[in-house]
Amino acid sequence: MANIDHAPSKHMLNLLHVLPAFADESKLRINTLIELNSMTINKYELITESGQLKLDRVGFSSLAYPFAYGAIPCTWDLDGDPLDVEVVGVTEPLVPGCLAEIRIIGIMKFDDGGEVDDKVIGVLADDRRMDHVTSYEQLGAHWLKETQYYWEHYKDLKKPGTCKVNGFFDAAEAVRIIKECEVRYQETYVPKFNPA
Repeated sequence: MANIDHAPSKHMLNLLHVLPAFADESKLRINTLIELNSMTINKYELITESGQLKLDRVGFSSLAYPFAYGAIPCTWDLDGDPLDVEVVGVTEPLVPGCLAEIRIIGIMKFDDGGEVDDKVIGVLADDRRMDHVTSYEQLGAHWLKETQYYWEHYKDLKKPGTCKVNGFFDAAEAVRIIKECEVRYQETYVPKFNPA
């Protein structure tokens, strides 16, 4: 995984636009660019145009992200950003900005202030500690409650009542959504590379 299928370049590549979404679809592996670790209220985001990591905002409350978080390259969700990934069960903090292969175990459908902002749920593909986890349901009822609580309350001090979790779904539904976001990326974002 350390090498990508791209000609050498003296210019820095923007991995959001170079890597495919799937590292190995048959094994439910996706490429994910890590933006932040769990236990932070700082929201880091990759700048879509350049690929650099930016401190987008500091959370308004003490609710910290309960998982690592990142974005899938060459995808475009309905909120106008690459599709998000919650990376659960991480033992050691990940380096923000790094590329990680994530194995899909589900998806959380989410409405953020009237915008669709779904979150793929996954584990580090090469972490043997997580090999037994094949579905978000195996994370347990408390994990579901904690995750739903986080997303429905993390903006309460800024915009109360604007976020709603619309359910958790299996890996097959996650793959379907990722493919939709790949098509949307081609139709919506790629034309910006060479505007008419």
